[in-house]
Amino acid sequence: MAETKNYVPRLKKMYLEKVAPELKTEFGYTSAMQVPRIVKVVVSMGVGEAKENKKLLEAAVGDLAIITGQHAVKTKARKSIATFKIRQGQEIGARVTLRGAYMWEFLDRLMNVALPRVKDFRGVNPNAFDGHGNYSLGLSEQIIFPEIDFDKIEKIMGLNIAIVTTARTDKEAKSLLGKMGMPFRK
Repeated sequence: MAETKNYVPRLKKMYLEKVAPELKTEFGYTSAMQVPRIVKVVVSMGVGEAKENKKLLEAAVGDLAIITGQHAVKTKARKSIATFKIRQGQEIGARVTLRGAYMWEFLDRLMNVALPRVKDFRGVNPNAFDGHGNYSLGLSEQIIFPEIDFDKIEKIMGLNIAIVTTARTDKEAKSLLGKMGMPFRK
């Protein structure tokens, strides 16, 4: 039991030892608290077909739990949309918010294992920042993660990943993620 309490994820160790000091000198921060850091990662799946087939929503929740290592929460529609035949309160998606060691391990697997498995991968979009230092990424299929058993999936679904940082500008956030190993497109 004592071993797990002292465990520090590989990516967090790299951030503390290498990335944070580099960022401090690059941007001329006077305090260590000014250095941008990753706060949380939100992984979500929209399952529009769940209105007809409830098994797809259960499969999405299960897939997210396998990918992230944490139980997923079902999300409900905020308002009714007649065009899509969706009613307010209907369950149409799933999401997981990752913090701490789960977040660091997920980011490590995303950047070093999953993204290189994407077909014809040339890098992620360097312009997908929101103006406040947060990065959003969309994946078209969940099967790029090695934890997913290809034979047991109901349907190939996409997922969205939002990385929330304390960076005040997109330049600071891009530098943070780039130094941590995010494969940005040249």
